[in-house]
Amino acid sequence: MAIDYEQKAILDASDFVLLSDYVPGIIQEIRYFSTYNFIGDRIDGYEEPIAIITKEAARALKSVANMAQVQGYRLKIFDTYRPANAVKHFVLWGIEDMDQRMKIFFYPDLEKQALFKLGYIASQSSHSRGSTVDLTLFDMQTGKELDMGSPFDYFSEVSHPDYRGITDEQYENRMLLKDLMVKGGFKPIDCEWWHFTLENEPFPETYFNFPIAMDSLKR
Repeated sequence: MAIDYEQKAILDASDFVLLSDYVPGIIQEIRYFSTYNFIGDRIDGYEEPIAIITKEAARALKSVANMAQVQGYRLKIFDTYRPANAVKHFVLWGIEDMDQRMKIFFYPDLEKQALFKLGYIASQSSHSRGSTVDLTLFDMQTGKELDMGSPFDYFSEVSHPDYRGITDEQYENRMLLKDLMVKGGFKPIDCEWWHFTLENEPFPETYFNFPIAMDSLKR
């Protein structure tokens, strides 16, 4: 199903919430609001550095956060809901833009066109359905993220959750995150250790396109 990026029906944010209202202790580093991402520019649709997500996913993440806190961790969020226009930005960059200034940091061993063929970037993203999250665990004792063996959005085999060419500790950290998320009702994917989608997502076939901004939640 192709996305109609101008479709007005997907501008309704009435079933979405501000994640920090549900999980007050959550840590946020919304990468696509910044220029530190695989493109190197702020991404279309990211008007504020906030995490917006469906109510159902927010409730599930609250449960995950509570389980993590018992073990001394907090959740650190890189991305949640992603407007369809942001995905369009990714696609146009991949097809038309020759700029590869962030290659050394995010896809050093791949050509940018391969990012789509290998599934690291999709022309339709589950993030636009509102119940997908990219995240890691933050160790409250050390004041640092857990070492997962590769950084967020590092497009390489090394970022596959089951990749064993990393240390035992790094692998165990990935499995800890996966275990917490699965217990909370999320399902992983096979090429990114940080990516999870709510198993019973409320909008499995709907792709939203309202901007990431507080005003979107007030409409």
